Order: sequence, then structure tokens, then C-alpha cells
Amino acid sequence: MSLLKNVGTIGSLTLVSRIAGMAREMIFSRVLGANAVTDAWFQAFIIPNVFRRLFAEGAFSAAFVPMFSKRLHGHEDREQGLEEARSFSADVLSVFLPVLIALVAVFEIAMPGVIWLLADKPVDPTEFGLAVDFARIMFPYIILVSLVTLFTGMLNSVSRFAPGASFPIILNLVLIAALLTGEWISQRTGASVEQIAYGIAWAVTGAGVMQLAWLYYWTRVEGFRPKLLWPRITPEVKRLSIIALPAAIGGGAYQINTLVQLYFLNQLEDGSVSYMNYADRLNQLPLGIIGIALSTAILPTLSKFVGGDNKEGADRIQSDAIELAMLLTIPAAVALAICAEAFVTMIFQGGRFDLADAASTGNVLAALVMGLPAYVLVKVIVPNFYARADTRTPVVAAFISLVVFVVSILLLIDDLGVVGVAFASVIGAWINVAFLLVVLAKRGHYRIPAALIFRISRQVLAAAAMGAALYYATDLLAGWYSAGLFARLGALVALVGAAAVVYFGIAFAVGAIDRQRIVTLTRRQAPPAADAPGE
Repeated sequence: MSLLKNVGTIGSLTLVSRIAGMAREMIFSRVLGANAVTDAWFQAFIIPNVFRRLFAEGAFSAAFVPMFSKRLHGHEDREQGLEEARSFSADVLSVFLPVLIALVAVFEIAMPGVIWLLADKPVDPTEFGLAVDFARIMFPYIILVSLVTLFTGMLNSVSRFAPGASFPIILNLVLIAALLTGEWISQRTGASVEQIAYGIAWAVTGAGVMQLAWLYYWTRVEGFRPKLLWPRITPEVKRLSIIALPAAIGGGAYQINTLVQLYFLNQLEDGSVSYMNYADRLNQLPLGIIGIALSTAILPTLSKFVGGDNKEGADRIQSDAIELAMLLTIPAAVALAICAEAFVTMIFQGGRFDLADAASTGNVLAALVMGLPAYVLVKVIVPNFYARADTRTPVVAAFISLVVFVVSILLLIDDLGVVGVAFASVIGAWINVAFLLVVLAKRGHYRIPAALIFRISRQVLAAAAMGAALYYATDLLAGWYSAGLFARLGALVALVGAAAVVYFGIAFAVGAIDRQRIVTLTRRQAPPAADAPGE
């Protein structure tokens, strides 16, 4: 299966998920707005997601997928490989689940202290109670979504990417339904914003149950049949823990980054947590579609080339991923920066989210997207280390980035407020990218070819021309951004369409896009082990 096809499968489903997530945030902003209640809700929602990314998505996937794939594909007899893979996954599940349950129990008890630490300022007792209640309701989600991640890793090992890429859609659809139901009830009974927020919190955990059922079904379709056993710490489970620990520490740096950001946002005026969340939702749209799709798609192929000592193949895959990432990310970053307030107004403004909220969120977004290419590059470069079973170097890079992030916040927050927090995140992300690339080059693992640098520079040139066109077009359509639904959609389509025409037209003209390369990417076949039986 070609890299482009894998990325297309994951990216298209991620796009649907991100669009559904955008719709969710659009409704959320209108129903709940940006205020102390939404700050409490978003803070509570961040906490389980921090631990989900720490224990499940990053460290666990990086360690589990190669080990599971080795057992599954390491035998000529497919049934023997399948049986070994089943046994390994059952042993992992028998230890993984009790650890998650214990973690949730501890945090349910300690949640008031956790919220107090993140606030560290005089907090209204009502707001504090809301934050604690929301967090306690949503924290069990970590158990459900971590099991979903386990099943996703199993399916990705047989190139069955669609179920794992589609499960976030379920969460978004459930929350949309809960928001619309809450607003309907509010209009008829006068229910408060707080009461609606409680319903949305319960919907998160309910969605987790549905996501788990969805992935469990697909693992059974592939013949894995996960089952619960009495906890057994086998040698392979120990090895998994040893491999995953450095990645968890590295992932911890990213999650500490999130909690540090939350801490500083809590020191600012009410609404700051919400402004950052809404801005990051737009920032995450290209990051999820491009960065996560590419990183998921290239890891199995990179691992195969590295394991076969095929440096040329590994370099080619890495360069392909960087070229595709920058081809799509650079124009996205420029467009979001130039049209930040316009996009936020068109998408989020309305109901309890007014024009002042849109202007504040737009300022945060314009700063945040300056780091978008860096966020994507980190996703694309880190698999080069994981393919070599090197989880230590990304740890070091992440902690260096964390230190730079904290120092930058301290320097910027007094003058720039929430925008300063966004700029600090950007600075830390670019430091992370620079460190990873330097280490790869020094070790002789990968060096960006001159031809790729020239092509990326042409992409920047095309994006700059597109940015200039958008700068003038944005003013021409100013009256449409806060008008009716169809006017907003028309303005959005016009801006996106103009950006695409200008960027890709100039990109082709100046050689920013290698047409033959795209054809090659479309036709190239991955190694046999990456193909799923029946795919």
C-alpha cells in the first residue's frame, strides 16, 4: 500500500473527525460561550486527555505496535503468528487495565487537590466545585479510550487504519447531540449554563463506552478476540514496559507542557482557557489531518527499512513525509494567521460567544499557527527515532522544549497575556524540531537533502503570495463574517478557494510541487509486511 494511500485513508477519516469536532466547538461556543463555566469544563476535559496521551497514544503505541507486529508477521504460518499476537495482547491487557483502574481511583479521590494546584489563585467556591465535579465525571474516560488505543494499535499492525482513525468521530457526534439536547431543554425549562455543562460532561464518558464497543467489534473482525485474564507480568510485558517508559517520560514532557499552559491560563482573566481551546481547535485541524496521518502511516514502513538496513529507502520515506507535510502545512499556517479573526468570527461567533470573544480568540490563533509547521514536523520526524527503538532522544528534545516554553511564558505573559502563552508554545515547538534534526544529522541517520530544502523554500514563496492575496480579500469580505449562515459559508468558501487557487497555481509554476514525485508516491508499494491480509 502506498504512503499516499495510507495517509489518505487516515487523513480523510481524520478530516471527517476534525470537521465534526469543529461543528462540536461551533455549537459549544454558541450554547455555552466563553466564561468561567466553560473554563472549568475545558480544564476538566484536558485532565483525562493529558493522561490518555501520556499512557496510551504516545508511549504505549510506540512500544506496543512494533512488538505486536513482530509476533503477528514473524511466522510464515499466519495462524501461528495470530495466536502469538493474541496471547501477547491478552497479557498486556491483563496488566494495563488494572493499572488504569487504580489510576482513576486515585485521581477521583485527589481531584480537589489537582484542581487547586492548577488554579493556585483565589477561586470562587462555585467555580471550583464545578471544575472538580466535571473532572470527576469525565476522568473515567481515560480507561475507555486507553483500551481503544490498545485495539487501534492491533488493527494498525495489519494496516486496518480506518477504525482507529474514525473512533474520534463518535465522541464528536455524541457531544453534538448532547449540546443540542441541552440547548433544547434550556429553551423550554430555563436550564442554566451550568446544568447544560453537567450533561455534556456525562456525555464524554458515554461516548467512551461507544468508542470501545466500535473498536472491540473490529478487533474481533480481524480475528484477535481480546479477552480478560488474571494479571500476568510476563517477560514480554516487562520488555514492553521498559521500552515504553522512556517514551512515557518524553510524552510526560508534552503533557506537563499542557498542564503548565493550563496553570498560566488560569492566572489570566476569565475566558482565557476557552480562547486557547477554540483557537487550538482550528490549529489542530491541519495538525491532525496532516501530522498524525503521516506519522501513523510512515512508522511501519520506516521500521521495515531500518530493520533491513536500507538507509536509502528510509531516507526516501522520511523526505517524502516532510515534503508532503510542508506542502500542505505551510499554506494552512499562513492562511490561518492572515484570516485568524475572520475564521473565528465565521465559525464560532454567535449565541453566548460575542464579537469581543471572537477578536480575543483570533489573536491567540494568529500567534499559535506560527508553530503549526513545527508541530507537524515533530510528528513526522519522531517515527525515525522510534523505528530505531530510540525513545530516549525524543524525551530529551521534549524536555528541552518544555524548559524553553516555561521560560518564554515567564518573559511574555505579563505583556501579552494569553497571546504570550501561545507564542511561548510556538518557540518551544521550533526548538524541538531543530534539536531532532540536528541529532539525526549528527548520527548519520538522516539529513534533509538540498533539493528538498529548495522545494520547501518555493513552497514558502507560494504561501507568501497566497498570504498577500488573502490580506486584501479579507477586507473585501469583512461584512460577511458575522452575517447569516449562508453569507458566512460563502465568505469561508471564497477565502479557502482563493487561497487554494493562488497557492497551488504558484506552487506548480515555481516548482514547489514535484509532479513526478507525487505520481511516485501514489504508486509506490510498501513492504509486504505492512499489507494487511484482506486489505
